[in-house]
Amino acid sequence: MATPKSVSFYTLGCKLNYSETSSIRRQFEGAGYDVVAFEDGADMCVINTCSVTDFADRKCRKIVRKSLQLNPDAIIIVTGCYAQLKPREIADIPGVDLVLGAKEKFHILDYLDHLQGGAMKGLIYVSEIDEVNIFKPSFSMGNRTRSFLKIQDGCNYSCTFCTIPKARGKSRSATIPSLVQQAEQIAAAGGKEIVLTGVNIGDFGNGTEVIEGKRPKKEALFIDLIRALDEVDGIERYRISSIEPNLLTPEIIAFVRDSKRFLPHFHVPLQSGSNKILKRMKRRYLRHLYEERVALIHSILPEACIGVDVIVGFPSESDEDFRDSFRFIKSLDINYLHVFTYSERSGTPAAQMPESVPMEVRRSRNNELRLLSERKKLLGYEPYIGTVRPVLLEASNVEGMMSGFTDNYIKVLLPEVPELINTIQRVELTHLDPRGHVSATIVRHDLV
Repeated sequence: MATPKSVSFYTLGCKLNYSETSSIRRQFEGAGYDVVAFEDGADMCVINTCSVTDFADRKCRKIVRKSLQLNPDAIIIVTGCYAQLKPREIADIPGVDLVLGAKEKFHILDYLDHLQGGAMKGLIYVSEIDEVNIFKPSFSMGNRTRSFLKIQDGCNYSCTFCTIPKARGKSRSATIPSLVQQAEQIAAAGGKEIVLTGVNIGDFGNGTEVIEGKRPKKEALFIDLIRALDEVDGIERYRISSIEPNLLTPEIIAFVRDSKRFLPHFHVPLQSGSNKILKRMKRRYLRHLYEERVALIHSILPEACIGVDVIVGFPSESDEDFRDSFRFIKSLDINYLHVFTYSERSGTPAAQMPESVPMEVRRSRNNELRLLSERKKLLGYEPYIGTVRPVLLEASNVEGMMSGFTDNYIKVLLPEVPELINTIQRVELTHLDPRGHVSATIVRHDLV
């Protein structure tokens, strides 16, 4: 096929997807493509999809339609988790030219010649998930301030609601030397903060080399990785993205306290505060362990921020189960919630469970927890008004302003000083409004 002049990208889903899209983008740039914003239209559009909820197909269809509105002759390529799980469903979307699975997406340039000048539509190249067993490194650098660094992929857990093992395969990781090298590369490009991402990052250390049908024992542990990354010059801040409570060890928490660069911010999935529902989800802990982890974090790092994932409306979640979960979450010393309305995912055990919760009840429970999250966020912010915290400053979409996050993840907004973007400054938090917006002023300029 004739080489398109331009390519755009659209990413749905998690930080891991954003890191992978960035790596794919660099492949296109290396091949001479002109990368343009999605809103500008392009000769080719690559859509990286998600599979967390059953609404993924709607979003994917919407983005395909939008891309074709921007450029009616665009070549549409769809990849990502949804593409791995339901390739035929995506290939049947009008306008889709090529569907690539989890193994194929990092070799996307190799498949372009199969399009034969646009004459072929809906082509599918998706391997069986058992063949997806090699770790492919990736990191994002679209924002010079912060980078998402992929350290691990896949999952060996069997949570009854989750499609990730079928979409991404078994747990596998990069090596510590390779990740140190990538962190150095990010630092050389001007990045100041790295967010460690993956599907189950606490399970870091699974090698990708298979010997006689078996992988060796763990080559390293997550604690070994963060100790090594803490020594990389040029990176000033690291954040640990979502980490399972059973894998967030006391050793990791204590390391963050003593670290030169790791920030006091943890995002720890709970999914339910009901032991009955946790068992039906096949989570690897009960709520007493979660409660102990939260208490331990605050005993070691009193100013730490803790975020929580919760799913509402899981099959058989009665009103009393939800109230039990709500009371437990309310009792926790946490800062914010990411609330997900349960969505049936075909092929998962949960989708076959009886006692489905009506959608209007799921939405009502979601709203209750979102309101609780807003209250907890405000309560968590209040003690820091009038204090001074380090903030990595970023451009803001509010004209004349810049924003940034404190070390313990309080977002602040302050008047723009362009030369301070992508620098860490000491900032006084001055005002908290009822919507949770924090105003701030710079104590002094530390340009280094």
